[in-house]
Amino acid sequence: MAVLRVASTLNKLGRAGTVTLIRNSSSSSPDLDYLHKSIVPTNHFQKSLPRLPIPKLQDTMQRYLTAQRPLLDDDQYRRTEQLAQDFKKGIGNQLHEELVTQDKRNKHTSYISGPWFDMYLSAREPVVLNYNPFMSFHPDPNPANNSQLIRATNMTVSVLRFMKTLRAGLLEPEIFHLNPAKSDTSQFKNIIRFVPASISWYGAYMVNAYPLDMSQYYRLFNSTRIPKPIQDELLTDDSAKHLLVMRNGHFYTFDVIDQDGRITKASEIQAHFKYILSDPRPPPEFCLGYLTSENRDTWTLLRQSLLEAGNAQVLNKIDTAIFCICLDDMTVKDHLELSHNMLHGNGLNRWFDKSFSIILTKDGNAAINFEHSWGDGVAVLRLMNETFKDTTQRPAISATTLPAAVNSSQAVQKLDFKLNDVLKSGISSSRQNFDAAVSTLSIDALEFRKGGKEFLKKQNLSPDAVAQLSFQMGFLRQYDKTVATYESCSTAAFKHGRTETIRPATIYTKKCCEAFVKESSKHSTSDLRTMIGECSKYHGQLTREAAMAQGFDRHLFALRYLAKSKGMALPELFQDPSYIQINHNILSTSTLTSPAIQLGGFAPVVPDGFGVGYGIHDHWIGYIISSYAARDVKEFLKCVNKSLDDIFDVLEGRPIRI
Repeated sequence: MAVLRVASTLNKLGRAGTVTLIRNSSSSSPDLDYLHKSIVPTNHFQKSLPRLPIPKLQDTMQRYLTAQRPLLDDDQYRRTEQLAQDFKKGIGNQLHEELVTQDKRNKHTSYISGPWFDMYLSAREPVVLNYNPFMSFHPDPNPANNSQLIRATNMTVSVLRFMKTLRAGLLEPEIFHLNPAKSDTSQFKNIIRFVPASISWYGAYMVNAYPLDMSQYYRLFNSTRIPKPIQDELLTDDSAKHLLVMRNGHFYTFDVIDQDGRITKASEIQAHFKYILSDPRPPPEFCLGYLTSENRDTWTLLRQSLLEAGNAQVLNKIDTAIFCICLDDMTVKDHLELSHNMLHGNGLNRWFDKSFSIILTKDGNAAINFEHSWGDGVAVLRLMNETFKDTTQRPAISATTLPAAVNSSQAVQKLDFKLNDVLKSGISSSRQNFDAAVSTLSIDALEFRKGGKEFLKKQNLSPDAVAQLSFQMGFLRQYDKTVATYESCSTAAFKHGRTETIRPATIYTKKCCEAFVKESSKHSTSDLRTMIGECSKYHGQLTREAAMAQGFDRHLFALRYLAKSKGMALPELFQDPSYIQINHNILSTSTLTSPAIQLGGFAPVVPDGFGVGYGIHDHWIGYIISSYAARDVKEFLKCVNKSLDDIFDVLEGRPIRI
């Protein structure tokens, strides 16, 4: 397929589904309610996006075995190989054919979309730590605009501009331009807008422009995950016009869209924030936000109790709010404190079920924490990129702007709840569970300053491959093992694509790591350099395959889901300890690079794992890594740093320092 030519770059769309692109938007409209007014409609390409392909079963099984090889000894591998062969010839082939038939009947979507939603929404673990990540904005370049009040106002206005631009169909379509000089031009836009939507993708492809799926964007606003028995639901009500604000565990709402559908004046929004920030009330004894950090079954029962106690109206206000702003009464001293606060905070000033919340500290640090079931980071990062650009280039207010002379006590509604003893007990228990969970989480950071993207590209190496190699080498150095590793790659190049997994632990990385860590004296610098190149080349192949939906993880997931939905006995392949082990991702990794993003992070996905957030910049590489008590994150970072030192020494022609 012709799209293969862009695959090597599409992987940048997102470890954990995040986008690394930022564009020059159309010239700003004089109408301050919009970011811009694209002459190409937002969803112009949606109908003609290529469908997510289902890989051939034989390719999936071969990729699966190749990924298993570095994780297993010979006896384990032989057993897994036999199970894979049996699966391919028997029940796996039957399930695959049925999956293909089912996919042909559902051409409006992708084969992974429904099962992936179900996977997230049926999970019963708390969303905090287990699913919700955070991404932190860079400070505003204008220090005067970094106060909590000013930044909250500016970000609210810019986010609302994004929402209005999106809903009006005026937001520029998400396109990857392989040749921007040819396709990211007024001439191209003036031509492509007249190409019928049914074939518009092909018109873009002719000039090496690749539109991306935008179906998740509508869930950004007025959306919340609602706890339900067995499987949660997503609620979206785009008729609501109010913002949800949390401070000190209290809930406030006020309208930010007026009766004419226009954004409320920025000075009025500023006045309402100022009113909320001046509220002297301490946190309530029972903070409802803790409930959203609970086990989903527990939260389901407690939400039902809330409804029965007469709280339906206030819960609806929370659920339908356009988005949530969390005003935290704290300042942060470093990246570690920032990461802890934005990932989980103290629990009382969050509603983790909202599609996204913007969190602002007293010193103007800002981040987004988002609920993951409704979509991947593609939409969130586009929102962050546009919001950061708009607030810094066209801020709604400045340090000299005076709040409007309005009666905020009338405009701002404080939400009060009716709590009985069952609810009070449930909130107290939720708080104890939350405190116990976050107390076990450690986060540490590393900035490697000896080189970054520019140096590695001059070496004809993939920067991402080198970063991933450093994790493999660091883990081997610390634990003397090669373990299951997860790196997510967006499949947004396809209609209703989600993600595919890159498996960075390979036979090449294992060989290279062992040579560096255990046998460095046996290998010349040239030999070690060759091994790094082999790792990079193969990682590039895996990345291209994943971006084109040619991995194995999602295909096997769909086959297993299909077997379960049919009430079949679980095929033996999925009961194999090796299959369970490769899906127990001890190294879960995600990278972010964006002009808007300072850093991002998440908790480990398994109790004995690491959550590895990293960014590869022009001249340095940054890491934010988390772990629970089963792992030593400080020692891991030391081992990663030593590995990077060794890798860069070799690349610069120096022998490894013992």
